[in-house]
Amino acid sequence: MQQNIDLLIRPRWLVPVVPEGLVLEHHALAVDQGRILAALPVEEAERRFVARETEVLDRHLLMPGMVNLHCHAAMNLFRGIADDLPLMTWLSEYIWPAENQHVSHRFVHDGTLIACAEMLKGGVTCFNDMYFFPQAAAEAVAETGIRAALGLTLLEFPGAYASDADDYLAKGLAARDALRDTPRLSFCLAPHAPYSVSDRAFKKVLVLAEELDLPIHLHVHETRDEIRQSLETYGIRPLERLHRLGLLGPNLIAVHAVHLEPGEIALLAGHGASVAHCPTSNLKHGSGIAPLAALLEAGINVGLGTDSAASNSRFDMFGEMRLAALLSKGSTERADAVGAHRALAMATINGARALGLENEIGSLEPGKAADLCALNFDELRLSPCYDPVSHLVYALSGEYVSHVWVAGKARIKNNALIGFEQKDLINLAALWQTRVKPCRKSGG
Repeated sequence: MQQNIDLLIRPRWLVPVVPEGLVLEHHALAVDQGRILAALPVEEAERRFVARETEVLDRHLLMPGMVNLHCHAAMNLFRGIADDLPLMTWLSEYIWPAENQHVSHRFVHDGTLIACAEMLKGGVTCFNDMYFFPQAAAEAVAETGIRAALGLTLLEFPGAYASDADDYLAKGLAARDALRDTPRLSFCLAPHAPYSVSDRAFKKVLVLAEELDLPIHLHVHETRDEIRQSLETYGIRPLERLHRLGLLGPNLIAVHAVHLEPGEIALLAGHGASVAHCPTSNLKHGSGIAPLAALLEAGINVGLGTDSAASNSRFDMFGEMRLAALLSKGSTERADAVGAHRALAMATINGARALGLENEIGSLEPGKAADLCALNFDELRLSPCYDPVSHLVYALSGEYVSHVWVAGKARIKNNALIGFEQKDLINLAALWQTRVKPCRKSGG
């Protein structure tokens, strides 16, 4: 007897990501009640299932939705206000003052709403956020239908959201308590960085992470100046300080991790920590090139992040895959340093693993949530196609995404957003543009 199901997708290629390296042709993906039932040959799928909806995508590739392992979603409302600057100048002279002036519940809601739409259009189905007013971000997540891990952000200095470290933490925990049963939401503790968080606050974060079983998501070793300041203030490098405080462990997501010595790579590997690699942001601020090949060779779980649209200018995870692979090849002078399938894993299952969501998302395996992305290969620049995963990493961009599902529900269909109008979002962004003063300063 045939089984009734919600959805059957029939792509030209199906890339499950797990196991790595596998590309299936003439297969279908069966989805019911928001979850993947099976990936199987088309003929067998038609014998076993009767689908309420069948999506024939015979010129497309179907893959897991991507996981953006590090971003500050609402900051897309600051996109382009201050470019061509080193990180600390950019933060202290432009971004932090702008945040103090403009950030509010409404700012975070609207900025996150626009960012979610942009990410969905680029094939991202889950993002790991680090910003303020998490309840406002959660409202945007609910409206757009995307999946998110919301950071409970912590800083020492006052801002528009909170007055001090204790206040940030109290507000973040209250938001988590209010939102903890919300579909498609999870949480991280998000102390900003070693240079902006005290030992006392880090110790509180560690206790809470252990009690609540939450990942710890923070910037670390992003710039040489950060390391220099730590040596002057604490007499040790930031990662060693975190180690002595007990923060290194399997729940740590170390963002950027650009300037690492061999012993520090071994330290991260030995504690099972993950790294969120953000190659475009690192380059745009002139922060450096992370030792990606060495991290992977040490067995460290590395996912990819875009960082904010203020520091990257885009939420294009396809661009991050391509750049990560090419930078690693160039910096090591090894063409095989990071291959296409490895880059794809970094954009999908590795990000899910860092968030503790590897049993839920990140690959097309039976039982997982049907977070899916389809790309149209019926394009001149993608012809001929001998290896579709090679094209995913080296030839494609987010503009090729045609369909996106989150938990089995269509969010992008035939390149169009479902449930809200792109023009309305553009108008919303324009309203904020009239309030936010540009702070342009060129580096040359």
